[in-house]
Amino acid sequence: MSKLDFFIIRADLHAFRSDVLIFTGLFPDDNPENRHLKVYVNGKETPVELSMEQGPEIRRRYLVHKQNASQELTGFVQLPGDGVKKVQIFSCLDKEETLVYTMSGKLYRCLCHTMNGNMEQSRLEDGRIYLTGWVTGPEGLTCKVWADGKEVPAIMERKYRKDVNDLCKELDESYLAGYEISVEDTGMRRLKIELEAQGRKLIYKKSAAAARDSKNHDEDWIVKRLLHYWHVHGLKRTVRLVVRKLRGLDDAYSYGDFLKKHVLTEQELEEQRHAKFDFCPKFSIAVPLYRTKEKFLRELVTSIQKQTYGNWELCLADGSGQQENLKSLVESLAQADNRIKYTLLQENLGIAGNTNAALQMAQGDFVVLADHDDLLTEDALYQCVKALNEHPGVDVIYSDEDKVDMSGKQFFEPHFKSDYNVDLLCTMNYICHLFVFKRDLLQQVGGFESCYDGAQDHDFILRCCEVAKEIYHIPRVLYHWRCHRESTSANPESKLYAFENGCKAVEAHYKRMGIPATVEQGPFYGMYRSRYHWSETPLLSIIIPNKDHVADLKKCMDSIEERSTYRNFEFIIVENNSTEPETFAYYDSMKGRDNVTVLYYEGEFNYSRINNFGAQSAKGDYLLLLNNDTEMIEPDGLKEMLDLCMRPEVGIVGARLFFEDNTIQHAGVIIGFGGVAGHAFIGLDREANGYFSRILAVQDLSAVTAACLMVKRSVFEEVGGLEEQFRVAFNDIDFCMKVREKNYLVVYQPYATFYHYESKSRGQENSSEKVARFNQEVDLFRSRWPEILENGDPYYNPNLTLDKADFSLKE
Repeated sequence: MSKLDFFIIRADLHAFRSDVLIFTGLFPDDNPENRHLKVYVNGKETPVELSMEQGPEIRRRYLVHKQNASQELTGFVQLPGDGVKKVQIFSCLDKEETLVYTMSGKLYRCLCHTMNGNMEQSRLEDGRIYLTGWVTGPEGLTCKVWADGKEVPAIMERKYRKDVNDLCKELDESYLAGYEISVEDTGMRRLKIELEAQGRKLIYKKSAAAARDSKNHDEDWIVKRLLHYWHVHGLKRTVRLVVRKLRGLDDAYSYGDFLKKHVLTEQELEEQRHAKFDFCPKFSIAVPLYRTKEKFLRELVTSIQKQTYGNWELCLADGSGQQENLKSLVESLAQADNRIKYTLLQENLGIAGNTNAALQMAQGDFVVLADHDDLLTEDALYQCVKALNEHPGVDVIYSDEDKVDMSGKQFFEPHFKSDYNVDLLCTMNYICHLFVFKRDLLQQVGGFESCYDGAQDHDFILRCCEVAKEIYHIPRVLYHWRCHRESTSANPESKLYAFENGCKAVEAHYKRMGIPATVEQGPFYGMYRSRYHWSETPLLSIIIPNKDHVADLKKCMDSIEERSTYRNFEFIIVENNSTEPETFAYYDSMKGRDNVTVLYYEGEFNYSRINNFGAQSAKGDYLLLLNNDTEMIEPDGLKEMLDLCMRPEVGIVGARLFFEDNTIQHAGVIIGFGGVAGHAFIGLDREANGYFSRILAVQDLSAVTAACLMVKRSVFEEVGGLEEQFRVAFNDIDFCMKVREKNYLVVYQPYATFYHYESKSRGQENSSEKVARFNQEVDLFRSRWPEILENGDPYYNPNLTLDKADFSLKE
């Protein structure tokens, strides 16, 4: 059939039982209600236990055969004890049955003696070969490793794998599907690995040379990334990605190129060492230790001793215990440098407790937080002192960061961040490193709290930012976060409690702020989604300018009337010089609806004046400026926007918009794109995450498009509505700037999604008159907002290009 009936994404034996078949698949959005599944075992219809998840929250919602698969079904089938010859799954509609899956008896017998799993990566580190992957199977998993035919001692550590647990429905949340196996590198050539549990086995053969060879390692890493991308996004998008890479359309300017261009010369470092400042604060660098590798600690200490600003102390609190502590090493380092302070704790107090012990040692004016195996750039403290002298009121500083591999030599995945962005911080801990705060803040906010272990830094940063008078972002990489390079290509492997505590930390922030909200996991672990629980349901006035194109207008209004879960709204249709009889017939057909008002605006097209005119007749406390060529997708779209807009500090909320071909039309506006302002991530695929998942992140921005813009009525009136000198272009950007000038936030809400068929009713900017008008409005915007155009968008980063909308590096 041409349409997707039921798309199998997994069919396997139960992880713990060989007599149960489990399958998971996807139905399309337009799946008929009477479509169902039948399962035949050995030619006989067999009962199947089914569970269905549906709606926009499903992780695997993506385009399959050009259809949105938003219904996920999982089935459990009891298999006979006397053997399986064939299993068939049919998708059924009325009398029609379509075969969607077959398992032969041979495959069944094979699966009875094996486990589901995959060995994904290998690496060499500190004389040991590490093999990582995942496996699901019965209890009692054991591991044996042979090196060139001889069994060798191996250590296996189980880890949490979010992606595996999501796919395998029979696993509970605490199941550790991931593993890391390590053996001593004795120069062996071949490795054989056997995983076994209750007679079910997995056997792998690996080349030890591949783990040692950095070239092979990098190639393997690239292959794994492509396979993971294929698994998540499908073949079509993977092919598109490869083609773009081969044509040089992506990553033409690498981070390696960037580092070469921006490396500090020895002359610059020497000038920093001799720089004079009016304010010369002392920095206390607080580092909790726990079974830290000597190599990593030495490298951290060296990076601190190389600082071009020398007024610092290093406070090390060691929770490693009496047997594995670093006392002798640190004491030898301290003998050569009395700025190093060390305490050996009686017991491991956990990451929060160990950090608090380091903070108790601090005597400096400002505290710098660092992890025990990371690195600071040589100019890190100098840049902080420079910022404190230029901005005397600052009591919290953070910087950009990147990652460094285990050798300490290869740098990758730079995170060039926004200036302070409270909504982004509630979505993810984007601040992270380097984090510096005035020591006096400890008296106000207290130290780290162990109830948030795993997300203790996120909680602490939120509390510091709540009370800080001024928060300053240094747009430079000052911190290198050590991690395995491979980890950037796989889903996060970590303990679930860390992500659960991240939800609790953000939720606690809302409670302190008096905002009624709960927090849950977002699209990916490490991202959080806020759910607001306002008691009020205020009237929302939806203002839609219209000139003919009645089919578009009807689609726009119907999508809201038929889908919206938020029901307290009215439509204000502002008619502007329509000529087609069908348009006025449609207006007449709505005369009996008590939530629709049609206003007649006379005069030439002026978007600002039309919306101001419509707002005068609106009855709601909140206004939604909406283009007639839009269509609401998610039923909660209006509520998602309104939930944000009802916060006292928020003035405007924008939505995520798609073109008709399911590419991004709008994910926020960046001032400076295209010379004046432009849409972020325009043209990327609908399922794209964007730079550090910012397409999917609720965040503060300088502006959003008025194609779908919600604003408090009181704020709209406070700033005088839209500036009518902007007849067509930049009126929404100027409006957002006016609202921000009054210290309100402009927030992008990605969970409110609409199609935007864009400018059908107005036509293109192709006449000399329209071009002249556009240029006039460009000049007007530049004259009104020269500072942000000169200094840059605070929610963007000066290290990123303004020539493209994908947040790529600036050359």
